[in-house]
Amino acid sequence: MRFRLDGRPGATHLGRMSPDNIVRLRPTRPCPICGRPSAQAFHPFCSQRCADVDLNRWLSGSYVIPADADSEPEAMPGEDDEV
Repeated sequence: MRFRLDGRPGATHLGRMSPDNIVRLRPTRPCPICGRPSAQAFHPFCSQRCADVDLNRWLSGSYVIPADADSEPEAMPGEDDEV
C-alpha cells in the first residue's frame, strides 16, 4: 500500500504520477529511430531501447557531422600568439 504525502493511503509519492495527471509540454512526434509516437519519459524517443540505440550510434561514429577535407582548422585564441 502506498501513502500520500498527507499520510492517507491510495496515491503514490510525487515521483510516480499517473498518465492522467501529466501535462504535456511538447507535441507528440514520431520516434526518430522506429517511427512510433514518442513517450514523455523518453522524449524524443518512444522507449529506453530507442534512446540507447541512438546513443550507440553516436558513440560508435555512425552519426558524423560533415566537414570539408580541404579546410584547415581554425586557430583557437591564444594558440599562436606571438610575444
